[in-house]
Amino acid sequence: MRAAVGDRIIVQGTRPGAARRDGEIVGLHHPDGSPPYDVRWADDGRVTEYFPGPDARIHHFEHRPEPAATAPPHPHLFAD
Repeated sequence: MRAAVGDRIIVQGTRPGAARRDGEIVGLHHPDGSPPYDVRWADDGRVTEYFPGPDARIHHFEHRPEPAATAPPHPHLFAD
C-alpha cells in the first residue's frame, strides 16, 4: 500500500455495526509512501498515526505541482 499527502484513506468496518471511517493523509513516515500514515479523520478532526489493515483502501488524488505565480495583468488605461 502506497499513499501521498492529500490522499484519502477509507476504512470499512469488517464487523457488523462497525462504522466506516475516512480521513485525509496529512503526513508520511517513509519517503516511498508506505505505512504508517498521519491521518486527519473526517468524523472528529483528530490527527492520529494509522497503520492500515486489510479493511483500508487509499483513494489517490492527482497531485499537481502548485502553479507558478504569474505576473499581474497590465492595467487597462482609458483615454478620455
